[in-house]
Amino acid sequence: MDKITSRHSHDGFTLIELVLVIAIISLLSIVALVAMKPAQRLADARDARRAQDLNQLLSGVHQCVLDKKDSITMGTCLGGPTVGDTYEIVTTSGITSGCQAKCTTATSDSSCLRLDATLADYFVSLPIDPAGVVSGHTGYSISLRSNGMTVLEACAAENGTIKVSR
Repeated sequence: MDKITSRHSHDGFTLIELVLVIAIISLLSIVALVAMKPAQRLADARDARRAQDLNQLLSGVHQCVLDKKDSITMGTCLGGPTVGDTYEIVTTSGITSGCQAKCTTATSDSSCLRLDATLADYFVSLPIDPAGVVSGHTGYSISLRSNGMTVLEACAAENGTIKVSR
């Protein structure tokens, strides 16, 4: 009795097997991409930059006060803002209104405080919000409290309030 031998070998994948593997890999990629939440990660990165910018601004303000042996409320470093009011930090002398529209925490629409000139010894240019703002605006606010505390805040924080104080 002769043994019937088959000359067919399975050296490759069938089309159905390849399509199935590609579909599974695609599905896993989509699930991984959704799980990583890229928009959330980008917002987190922008907020981290905002926190860093606020710390740099606060350090610059306080270094100015120390160097000039000045009062933070009446001195040349901030130009004598009103204690208790909140100002958007701007970089252009012509900006005297529109600050509350850019920074809703500002006390009034004219609560703009230009700091690029007074802090020129401490910054090449003032930090600007990473999401982008209108020219001359920074997207950051500053206020002086009656207890002597200086508070800076990011106007456009995406994941909750970002404030630093000293």
